[in-house]
Amino acid sequence: MGNSHINRGAIFKMGICEYMRDVALKQGISVFGVADIKNVKQGFLLSQEVVAPLDFAISIGYRLSRAVLDTLTDGPNQLYYFHYQRVNILLDTVALQVSSIIQSKGYMSLPIPASQVVDWENQRGHLSHRAIAVMAGHGFIGINNLLVHPEYGSQTRFATILTNIPLKPATGEKSVCACSGCMKCIAVCPAGAIGKTHEEFSPALCAAKLEEFQKTRNISQMICGLCVKACQGA
Repeated sequence: MGNSHINRGAIFKMGICEYMRDVALKQGISVFGVADIKNVKQGFLLSQEVVAPLDFAISIGYRLSRAVLDTLTDGPNQLYYFHYQRVNILLDTVALQVSSIIQSKGYMSLPIPASQVVDWENQRGHLSHRAIAVMAGHGFIGINNLLVHPEYGSQTRFATILTNIPLKPATGEKSVCACSGCMKCIAVCPAGAIGKTHEEFSPALCAAKLEEFQKTRNISQMICGLCVKACQGA
């Protein structure tokens, strides 16, 4: 992606971080935050040589359509599947735009796709977008094993950009489960994977149900959406 779209005057006036936030929000992104990843990047499934100089992460999130989620009854449908795909594409597109801005200033930028599994046995991506989102101040990991945003609940998908550009990270983020006790996600989970604490969540039960949906619902991704629909805020 070229740099012709970058407003250098606006960068000078607003500052690089605020300019990137402004670009992202104008593209429809719902949340934008910065995390200091110095102490966690060793766990990424990425070349440590590549990530060694990248001490910051930008977390961007898009709130899913409430109307689309309302169409879900007993599992994923074609409408939700298409929406899920389009949201991932938007997140990746905006991540490229943010990366282009960073590179225009002479810094490094590594955009991580919103949805890409690289360790199939453990269902892991290059990194946990949710964990980075917590560090960026977007919320906490709930009993459903998803990020819970105070306003959007679990109805947000995320992408991450790793960088060495000096940025001010979020502080005071919630790092532990702080679910209010509504327990709505437990009642709707078709896999019985959600317990009353985050530690009781069963990735194996969840993954097995997602594999079942993938085979029976004619979709090519392991998605469900029912606990996402149920969780509307902290």
